[in-house]
Amino acid sequence: MRTTGDVVSRRGRRVTLAVVAITVLGLLARLAFLGDRIAHWDEARVGYWILEYAETGTFEYRPIIHGPFLHHVNAPLFDFLGPNDVTMRLVVALLGAAFPLVALLVRDRLSNIETIALAVLLAVDPILLYYSRFMRSDLPLAVFSLFALALFVRAIDTRRARWFHAGVLTLALAFTTKENVVITLVTWLGALLVLADHRLFLNRGFDRPWRSALRRYATRVRRGLRTWTPHLLVGAIEFVAVVVLFYAPRGTDDPGFDTLLADPTALPAVVGEATLGSWEAFYSLWVGGDHQDHAYLPYLGDYLATLAWGSGALVVLAVLGFLVDRYTGDRPRDLVAFCFYWGAVSVLGYPLVTDIMAPWATIHAIVPLAVAAAVGVGVLVDLGRSALAADSRAGVAIVGVALLLVVAQIGAVASEDVYLDPQSDSNELVQYAQPADDFDPAIRDMAAVSATNDGTDVLVYGEFLVAEDVGRREPGCTKWFNLLPVPWYTESNDMNVSCARNASTFERTVGANPPSVVIGLTTDREFLAAHLEGYDARSYVLRTRDTGKTNTTFFVDASRLPANATAGSEGNP
Repeated sequence: MRTTGDVVSRRGRRVTLAVVAITVLGLLARLAFLGDRIAHWDEARVGYWILEYAETGTFEYRPIIHGPFLHHVNAPLFDFLGPNDVTMRLVVALLGAAFPLVALLVRDRLSNIETIALAVLLAVDPILLYYSRFMRSDLPLAVFSLFALALFVRAIDTRRARWFHAGVLTLALAFTTKENVVITLVTWLGALLVLADHRLFLNRGFDRPWRSALRRYATRVRRGLRTWTPHLLVGAIEFVAVVVLFYAPRGTDDPGFDTLLADPTALPAVVGEATLGSWEAFYSLWVGGDHQDHAYLPYLGDYLATLAWGSGALVVLAVLGFLVDRYTGDRPRDLVAFCFYWGAVSVLGYPLVTDIMAPWATIHAIVPLAVAAAVGVGVLVDLGRSALAADSRAGVAIVGVALLLVVAQIGAVASEDVYLDPQSDSNELVQYAQPADDFDPAIRDMAAVSATNDGTDVLVYGEFLVAEDVGRREPGCTKWFNLLPVPWYTESNDMNVSCARNASTFERTVGANPPSVVIGLTTDREFLAAHLEGYDARSYVLRTRDTGKTNTTFFVDASRLPANATAGSEGNP
């Protein structure tokens, strides 16, 4: 005969297996066609600097490209697997795939249905899915932040120090991803203050004076501090060690990681440079600068529009779950309220602090709101069960339609915007610096030519794309930011790039040594075509907006392609 404990244990195993299965499916969803989308401007920019670090071993914190996490994990990956669009995004995809596992850490605070629902929402939400397939630091920050919170909750529930230390290390990793972690901590503090107010209010409701409740909580905190002080001290050391490991310069004149390896007495200087030095660099750019000088309401409107389109079902479920948990039952659950406040404040706060309108900023609201949304799913399931038990066909139908609408919204947006049309300006999940066209066929041809060519592989033409003076970023002759994401592909494929800023230089260069590939604005296409007889011309748009400036034509000499290569035909002929 099975005991109650056996039944609970079996159900627990089923929940665990369900979450693991959801995680595996989420991993497959993130790895499928991972390299198909052409690199976004920002992916290419950061990818180039990671490639530079992998080749030179020189690193210093640059707040304009955010934290060093992706540098340090992608550089060895580039060395091992080679730099390309798949390896560039692989770490972010793996972290995004791990999202559902956080449900197991907080399962003691949720029902079985809510635990599984949380795993599903984190695995399939369209915005989380899209940016799990995008090399940017926002997704890793959100992953580490949610896991850190869950680990701290686990430490409280089990009173085991190992969960606390795991939480500290995870929070430290969050600090290595992006400066927005400061916003996360502020929202956490605000949520804690609101929870404290909840506790005092609930105690008043049971005819207990708030002062006595406050004294009781203060006593509990003092006892906890006595028990946990050694772990807090060790945790502080662990935190600083991770921050220094990631932020310390490499191969520069400043005190850095290589300095420490050669001279351990340099530890104070290295710690100072990695912590205070990084803080000063961050503050001067993101706090003291003018990146947030913009009107609030347009940014808020754009933020809400992205949320509504990409995660509308999740947001509605989050509001439902929060309200039901807050105003029904014995008392609201701290985890649900905390995460809802975290997400709600992020919705209002990120449009204020972000420097550009970008769909990826919504990640920081969606992730915490997923917890309350899971409760919302549980509410619908409970209503459905009650209706079924009462033989209410109308009630069952209403709940069924509601759940069907949730699945339809998530499925439709995920399939269309994540996989079928991940680059269009009409896609609400796409940030405007994403190339609107897929010029991968041209890139493949360029790589094939450069593999066997001894001279210039690529010639870049025109004042918009070619600089007057040589810059430090390769190709040094180009206006690097205007040409992105092309430099990521030329450098990752080790192409030899030259430039011609004006017509006379172009004619002289082509006459002396015709290049295999020429890149210029489509407005110059007629001039270029007159001097490139026999070349295959293909035009692509390098942004979803400002297409007049970024409509670019690639001229490829198909006769120079290796015998086993096939000339690409995509593009606008």
